[in-house]
Amino acid sequence: MTTVGFLVFDGMTMLDFAGPAEVLGRATNYELVLFSPRGGTVTAANGLPLAGTSIPTAEDAALLDTVIITGADDLPDRPKDHDLLGLLDAAATLCNGPRRVASVCTGSFILAELGLLDGRRATTHWRNAREMARRYPRVRVDTDTLHVHDGRFVTSAGISAGIDLALSLVEEDLGAESTRDIAREMVVFMHRPGGQSQFAGAPNTPAAENPILREVLARVQADPSGPHTVATMASDASVSSRHLGRLFREELGVTPARWLEQFRMSSAQQFILEGQTVTAAARNSGFGSDESLRRAFDRHLRTTPSDYRARFSSTFRRGD
Repeated sequence: MTTVGFLVFDGMTMLDFAGPAEVLGRATNYELVLFSPRGGTVTAANGLPLAGTSIPTAEDAALLDTVIITGADDLPDRPKDHDLLGLLDAAATLCNGPRRVASVCTGSFILAELGLLDGRRATTHWRNAREMARRYPRVRVDTDTLHVHDGRFVTSAGISAGIDLALSLVEEDLGAESTRDIAREMVVFMHRPGGQSQFAGAPNTPAAENPILREVLARVQADPSGPHTVATMASDASVSSRHLGRLFREELGVTPARWLEQFRMSSAQQFILEGQTVTAAARNSGFGSDESLRRAFDRHLRTTPSDYRARFSSTFRRGD
């Protein structure tokens, strides 16, 4: 039997544990064991208890083939107090020995904080990817992929991506056929199409403090289909393109061109989900042509407008 240890803790996301555990449990040749900073019972963020955990020791770590670090929505924002230090100590103990170290969702922040991801590619929940890249500049953060394998370290994107991660571990250990059987039984993709960007919500544009920038944003947002360019935005505001770029970078952290495409993408996504045709969504969001919109969807979301509609539109009809 191959032993896999999970590091769980109070406030963790239950699916970060339950998803991978279900995959590995169905493979039948994995023994699953639970560890936590204080042992005993931990309470997940949804209020459910998880009993039978042990405080990890170096001897425990030496017996593990793989350790999986779970995450929590608030983990990146937790203060570095006694509880977090205990979690980091437990993780450090467990990561020193196993052949493979994995994390689900924001569990990658624990590995990054320990310096284990320095110089490596890694991922995390799309909502936290930018913060991870800012906080740990030596980590090469991949914002779109569902899981990243780099040496003995495997990191996954948000929450349900832990299932994808676990399937990849089974495929690595037992081969494609065993993995395919598990995926079929669980009614999930063996390799989910697209990346996690397709699940990301539309980026929120914070209220601009500078009145010039505030007016530029309002003008574009009021008319998504307009022929906006960096040059026209600067001209309408009576400033140079260079000055406009400085305002965008200082307040929003992006270039005007990048913000404009992000805004058009979020508008197009909304139009598609509202039932507009690809042609209408392209026109109303400012992309102009079907082909331009399709290229943008492929570039940003790695999917097509039609597939995006099929995956994320409402399953209920109005009036039913």
